[in-house]
Order: sequence, then structure tokens, then C-alpha cells
Amino acid sequence: MTNTQLWFRGVRSSKFRHVYGLPAKREGCYENIKITKNAHDGHYCAVNPKFVAVVTEVAGGGTFLVLPISNTGRLDFNSSRVTGHRGPVLDIKWNPFNDNIIASCSDDCTVKLWYIPDGGLVTHLTDWLIDLHGHKRRVGYIEWHPTAENILVSAGFDHLMIVWDVGHGEAVNVIDCHPDVIYSMSFNRDGSLIATTCKDKKLRVIEPRKGIVLSEGICHAGTKACKVVFLGNTGRLLTTGFSRHSDRQYAVWSQSDLSEPLCVENIDCSSGVLFPYYDHDARVVFLAGKGDGNIRYYEVVDEAPWLHYLNQFLSGSPQRGLGFMPKRGLDIVQCEIFRFYKLHATKGMCEPISMIVPRKSDQFQDDLYPDTAAPSPALSAQEWISGKNCNPILMSMRTGVTIRTHKPKVYQPSDVSLPTSHNNNSKKFAFLSQETVPDYRPVDVLPPSEKSQKTSTNQSTKFLQIQQMWAGQVQASLLSKPTILASDENKRSVFSNERDELLGDSPKTEYQLQRAYSRQCEEIKLLRRQLANRERRIIELEEQVQKLQQQRRHHK
Repeated sequence: MTNTQLWFRGVRSSKFRHVYGLPAKREGCYENIKITKNAHDGHYCAVNPKFVAVVTEVAGGGTFLVLPISNTGRLDFNSSRVTGHRGPVLDIKWNPFNDNIIASCSDDCTVKLWYIPDGGLVTHLTDWLIDLHGHKRRVGYIEWHPTAENILVSAGFDHLMIVWDVGHGEAVNVIDCHPDVIYSMSFNRDGSLIATTCKDKKLRVIEPRKGIVLSEGICHAGTKACKVVFLGNTGRLLTTGFSRHSDRQYAVWSQSDLSEPLCVENIDCSSGVLFPYYDHDARVVFLAGKGDGNIRYYEVVDEAPWLHYLNQFLSGSPQRGLGFMPKRGLDIVQCEIFRFYKLHATKGMCEPISMIVPRKSDQFQDDLYPDTAAPSPALSAQEWISGKNCNPILMSMRTGVTIRTHKPKVYQPSDVSLPTSHNNNSKKFAFLSQETVPDYRPVDVLPPSEKSQKTSTNQSTKFLQIQQMWAGQVQASLLSKPTILASDENKRSVFSNERDELLGDSPKTEYQLQRAYSRQCEEIKLLRRQLANRERRIIELEEQVQKLQQQRRHHK
């Protein structure tokens, strides 16, 4: 027999081979939480070293709960919540560089930023910092840039991704390369690339500043949702999805060539969507299924088979969603390398689950805790927009760093470059408040300079009068119907914003022309619907008048 036939592989050595999951005790959980029952494939939970946020179930709107991380135990029924959205909240994410700022996206087509004071909320929070309008349909996912400050990406069910500069409340770029619903997105280590999965079963790697698709390929063959995560700065991606026979599987890809995966492995036959979580420092991938209680974890290596199975955490309680603590918030004394916050599907509880490496020594473990990403931006928003890339600023887990928790400056409408309804209305009211003084002197008597000045003033005044007359007619037609559905009110506010934008600046690009055309079509649909409602209301009133006349005749 040859040497290759006698070779025995044995057990692969790894410092993470014996990692185990430790659920928190009853007093360390958050109980009595009405967790949302929305069927959207979201995490519904976001955590940082200060707060834990959970999307809650509420009738007629969207709210989410924000609790201090130490406020465990049974939750008061009347506890304060964030209640500014008009539709169900679909995703929430904490700002990686400010622990008091959280972003949320909702069914009401908006993305909002909120400031949570230290100590948590005292009353219901309805005042947001920034309100971002741009999507035409509900916004399903949001993602913060890992190294640049104030850069946020949102993905909506209108098949668009919008890159926002939240510091100025404006859109940096609109990425329109997806023909169908976007399922997930993930930044690479320095934020220069973003990967997405889509309902058309394709995996894409996109340059977010220009919206260029660098590479794409067919992902998993199944019809259910696929999820993607960048494996740090290794140049590889990991996707989870379903095979043609509905088996759950994962695949590893090279970001430069998505024509074929590096490897594909079947996991099981369960029906829940798998969410991947990657720990860049430990190089461990966690796969957690929605609707089951298992959390599997694998170690990432630089050669085939690319992933090595370590173990799994088993639980009889299914999970509706999962949040995870950033590395800087873990307990280094307990040798904790990851911490999940599990939202139970059958009971209103959020349960922390710590992933621990068993070590007997009480000293700091250098091999488990290399320098990790610090809560400080490596780039400003303008530097990243101009084309710069930079790896995250690193911090020591032994000493730690302090994080900024200031409340950002709320930009006034004059600071916002995008035309908003508030900005345009303030300009209109300022114009209306100016008193016009007529001059009855003959034109020949006026000096030449004053004559030209009055001529230009009259021309601009005439243009503004025509503009206001047109805006007044549209507003009168929108306000003619006293009873309007809530969705129509939302659309009317959007239309007023867009009408003001069109009246202020004429479209210059093909994208702006398309937006203007679609807005006008939507406004015409709304007016037709209101006209039909008005005619139906007239018919109802006429019938009531006839009934009253008949009753009057009967009494006589």
C-alpha cells in the first residue's frame, strides 16, 4: 500500500473547537416584550454596548422598543417606545460610531434616524433627527458603512438601493441594477464594495459610489430568500440559501468571479431562512435559522474546503430574529467571542446567548482578542464619496476606548441640499409676507437703472405668481376631498414634496426626468381616485336626501 493510502487525517486542531453556547439565566433576559409577528426576513433586533432595540407588535403603525443593556427582567407594559413611523418597522441598525444613534426603515417608504438619550427613553419618542424620503415602496433593509461616517445604504421593495449621506440628509447615489426584490446586502471590510442577493437568484458585487456591478452570478437554485455576508478582507463571500430540492445550503464565492462557487455544502432539510454572521477577529461564521433553535458555527480558512464545521448550539425554542453585540461589548474575562440576542418566537422574551471558549486562566487572552474595529470613523462622508477607502481604525480589547455619545446637530432646511416641502414652503411664505408697493410714476420718468431693475422685478414677480397659482390649484384639488385614506395622505405629502422640487428646479438628467414622469403619473392616479370617491360620496348623499324626503312624505 502507498503512503497516501496509509495517511490518517485525525482530528483537526483549532482553538475554537470546543466553543459552546451559554444562554443567560432568567434574570438576565428581557421578558414581556410583544415581539413583532411580521413575516419579513429581518433580524428585528439591534444591540450595542449601551442599548438593546427590539421591533414590537402594534396595531396601525410601527414602533420599536429601546432598553438600556442592563435593564433586564420583566418589562413594564407601558414602557416608552419609538413611535414615529406610520407603518410597520422592518429593520433597525445602530450607528457603529455613536451608540446613541439608531436608524430604522419602515413600510411607510421612509428611513429615519433617532437619538436615544443615556438611560433610555422616558416618554414615547416621536421626534426624529433625519427623515429620508426617496423610495417609492417599503424599505426592507438598511446597512451602515463600516468605516465612513454618516453613510447609510437602504434597499427598498422598489428594487432600488439608495446611498445616503445622513449628515446632510441627501442621497449620494441611487443604485438601479436589480430587476426584482433585494433579499440582503453586506459591505466588505473597508466599505469599498457591497454584495447583494436578489429574487432573480443572482449574487452581485457592486461598487456603491458609482452603482457599477463588478461581477454577478447565479446564487442558490431554490426559490426562497438567499442571504450574503462578506468574509472580511479575504476577498470571499458566504451565501446561504436553498437547493433545487429545498435543502438548506451554504456556498463560498470569490468576489472577483461569481460564475461558479468555490464550494457548496448542504446543511439540512429545514424550511427556515438561514442568517449568516461573520466574526472577523476570530474568523468564525455563525449560521442561525429563522424558525428553529439551532446556531451552527464554522471556522474560516484560506484553502479548500474554506469552512470547517466546529459545533452547534441546540435549543428547543425557535427564534424569530437575532441581534448580536459588537466585539467591543463582549466579556473578555469570560472568554466570550460572540453574543447573540435571541427573540423567541413562542414567548415574548429576548434571551442573550454567549459563545464562549473554555479557558481556565483569568488573564487576557491575546490569541482570542486581536485588535478589533474601534467606534471611530476612518473617513468622513465626503472623503469616501470622493473615492477614498480605508480599513477600520483598530482598538485594543484589553484597554478599550471611549465612544462619542453626543447628539448630532439637526440640520435646518437651509442646510439640506435636497429640496424638501418644509424648505419650499418657508420660501413661499417668505415671499407672500413681502408687501408689494405699487409705483404709479410714468415709465419715461424713471432713471435707466431703476427702469431695468423694476422690469426684472416685475418679470420675476409674475413668474412667482404663476407658479403659486399652479401650486394653489393642485393643493386645492388635493384638499377638495375631506375624507382621505391614510395611504393617500402619505402619497399626498410625497407628491407635494416632489411638486415643489419640480417647480423649484427643472429636471436635468434622465433619472430626474423618469422620476418626474412617474410622480406625475402617481399624482394623476391619486386625483382620479379622489374624484371617484367624491362622486361616490355625492351619490350616497343624494340617496340620503331621497330617503329623508320619503320619510317626510310618509309622516305627512
